[in-house]
Amino acid sequence: MQWRDGMTAVLKEVHNGIGRITLNRPNRLNALTGEMMQDLHTACQSLHAEAAVKVILIAGAGRAFCAGQDLSERDPRNLSEPLDLAKIQRDLFHPVVTLLRQTPKPVVACVNGIAAGAGAGIALASDIVLASEGASFAFSFAKVGLSVDAGLGQSLANRVGRARATALLMLGDTINAQEAMRAGLIWKAVPDDVLTTETEKLLDRLSATPKMAITGIKQSMAACHLDLSGYLAAEANAQGDAGAHSDYAEGVLAFLEKRSPKFS
Repeated sequence: MQWRDGMTAVLKEVHNGIGRITLNRPNRLNALTGEMMQDLHTACQSLHAEAAVKVILIAGAGRAFCAGQDLSERDPRNLSEPLDLAKIQRDLFHPVVTLLRQTPKPVVACVNGIAAGAGAGIALASDIVLASEGASFAFSFAKVGLSVDAGLGQSLANRVGRARATALLMLGDTINAQEAMRAGLIWKAVPDDVLTTETEKLLDRLSATPKMAITGIKQSMAACHLDLSGYLAAEANAQGDAGAHSDYAEGVLAFLEKRSPKFS
């Protein structure tokens, strides 16, 4: 999708096994429109399917990650009847969140500036969130009369617990990156001037990690909501798949021979 100034709203590139998606409406703090969500889903599908891609990165252009839904698209003065937000969620937002969580590839969100509403939902659908110390996460749905969307309720409850998640959503709070890190909402907050460097280091580490190990860990973490027997079954299956791969034998051999492994 292109805007009037010719800019493409969602950029995608692949280099050295890393698939990069950039939300690219910096003049609107990368606020989301319906067409932009469709483009984001297409980009995610492409990177999910591309065999050469080992890691997926989602970032925002300019001074923000994503300010959430572009409310100018929902101006009630321009609508003849209320929007069907349930359908919009099912058709546009849920496919993106589902794909980010279910792809076997590790997904990293690099958060600079604000990640608000659905923008926070997209960031927290990722496996690892790295943020600049100047970043913040806003959960302001209630302030405009809404509940919660983009999978964010579950993401918050899973990361910080139900009590804190409920309060953040009901109060419409905004927390900074340091608070988010201390609460367990994100992996790490780093100084603004090293965010890019630290992101590249993280991507390199993940791309060098055996695929089956990453896939198994992601599957096991996705099963954490199950009861103990369900989780243990998922964990055992994932470990069995990884153990049958040649990378496991190479990892053990490299450890015994005191050398660096050469994973396939």
